[in-house]
Amino acid sequence: MKGIHKLLLAGSVVGLMTSCQDTLDKTDLGSTPPELIYNDSTLTNLSLNYLYDQNLPSWGGTWGNRSDLSDESYGESKYFEGTIQPNDVADFGTALNNTNNYAKIRQLNMFLEEVTRGSIPTSSKNRLKAQALFFRAWRYFDLVRLYGGVPLVLIPQNAVGVEAKEATFVPRNSTTETYRQIAADLDSAMRYLPHTWPAAEWGRITKGAAAAFKARVLLYAASPQFNPGDVGSKWQAAYEASTQAQTILTASGSKLHDSFDQMWFQEVNNPEAVFITGFNTNSGGQLNKNNGYDNSTRPSYTGTGGGSNQPSWEMVKAFPMLDGKKPGESAKYSYSDTLFYKNRDPRFGKTIAYNGATWPLNGNNSYRLWTYFAAGKTVEQRASQTGFYTRKAINPSLGIGEAQYAGTDWMEIRYAEVLLNLAESAAGVNRIDEAYTQLKAIRKRAGIEAGTDGNYGLQANMTRAEMFDAILYERQLEFAFEGKRFWDLRRWKLIEKTLNGKRRKGVIINLKTTGVPADFATNRDNINLDEAYQKYFTITFKDMDTRYTINWRPEYYFFAIPQQAIDNNPQLIQNNTWGGSFDPLQ
Repeated sequence: MKGIHKLLLAGSVVGLMTSCQDTLDKTDLGSTPPELIYNDSTLTNLSLNYLYDQNLPSWGGTWGNRSDLSDESYGESKYFEGTIQPNDVADFGTALNNTNNYAKIRQLNMFLEEVTRGSIPTSSKNRLKAQALFFRAWRYFDLVRLYGGVPLVLIPQNAVGVEAKEATFVPRNSTTETYRQIAADLDSAMRYLPHTWPAAEWGRITKGAAAAFKARVLLYAASPQFNPGDVGSKWQAAYEASTQAQTILTASGSKLHDSFDQMWFQEVNNPEAVFITGFNTNSGGQLNKNNGYDNSTRPSYTGTGGGSNQPSWEMVKAFPMLDGKKPGESAKYSYSDTLFYKNRDPRFGKTIAYNGATWPLNGNNSYRLWTYFAAGKTVEQRASQTGFYTRKAINPSLGIGEAQYAGTDWMEIRYAEVLLNLAESAAGVNRIDEAYTQLKAIRKRAGIEAGTDGNYGLQANMTRAEMFDAILYERQLEFAFEGKRFWDLRRWKLIEKTLNGKRRKGVIINLKTTGVPADFATNRDNINLDEAYQKYFTITFKDMDTRYTINWRPEYYFFAIPQQAIDNNPQLIQNNTWGGSFDPLQ
């Protein structure tokens, strides 16, 4: 990542100001007056860079890559045990620190106010404020999708004195008002943001990023979580925003990257990247910003890998066959659990690493991964619990010890999402043909066969409900392990239907004790994999959820406002599904 916000972290503003003695005339920089910062375009940009660093999402989004909160992977949690308490989802912010949502909103509001007062040119002010407005929308979206409507604080609150304290007791705005404000901030941002930035500014928010984010926001507002009555005007608003986003981004040169897997390793001028968080390969110091995902996800045998985000059998089984039909439904490609990897959607092999797969790692382009057990013992340094690993966005060129310094950028919004958001909102307004167009584009890039009907395995003449299902399925495949699946299931209120009463599965692949060549262990990299699975391996299934069956509760579609936040602000009213009278559907 080469953008400026990748190089300047939280302490950099003060660090650079310390070197500007001529400009600041030796003023005490520990308490620099705002007018000295916001009358200087360089210092104002540095202040904005700090806001980027505070607000850009981590790998996988605001909550990280929570593959354990879906059918992608596994992991014990209160969410799936059904034991969430009112104080457990504390993203609302209940303490005085600069890391919670409202602290960040305060910093954004202060920036907006001080930039307005500053003396830099109006055109520069507008562009700076547009970026801050984007991030304020980002913060409020994080809150509204968790709790419903929240207090809209749009100016810095005075924190001194009894009257000032009482003035901070702001009641919750309705969910509708919260969504309206988010959209308004993004409209303002779009008005002044450029279509593109110079290469040296790669990673800054663009007009297209703001448009794409607005499309995502309004798609949530139209989804069953927030729109149980299927109100058509909400789908229309989402459709118009998605159309606008595609138009703006296409004019800016955005498109699907030619390669589903290699797109992660192109940074500047990556046509797929819409909204990104930049990382670097620095191995230490203040400017160190490594992504963490690569090192934590790759197998432990690579040196320091942690083997997290291990795919469940449900995720493995989800991918269609090469003709786009689901396993067992294809007339062209037969499916069996024994040869589960055969003739699958090409995204399967680029997302899932399985026993015997060729997986270039550590600079070895012909490396084969083995996760089987022999005589009851794993052949790995530390066994994969599910029998699989995630290979998406794992950089094969990084050697042992280098993965912990991976600099691969995170694409929070990529062009594929823009197309799928457009497909979903088009289905919402009964433009089914348009939804087909976007799905076909995604599947064509994936490498799925077009078929004689040119539908890339999609069922012909789908109803609106069938199209919605097809789009959610496509999102499951396209965005696997990108932190999207949990939120998709939640906004569609499908977690109970998908997971409740179940235990996610893994596989145990055992080497048979008889009939196996004596030199198997030393010659396994040269064997025919189909023959090995049919003759030498057995596959059994195991429950990964061992303490409980999944029990997601319906009140989790809007989490409780933490009790401590209510204690701090007597104007806050709890959600009606948690004992209060606030209706998050209003």
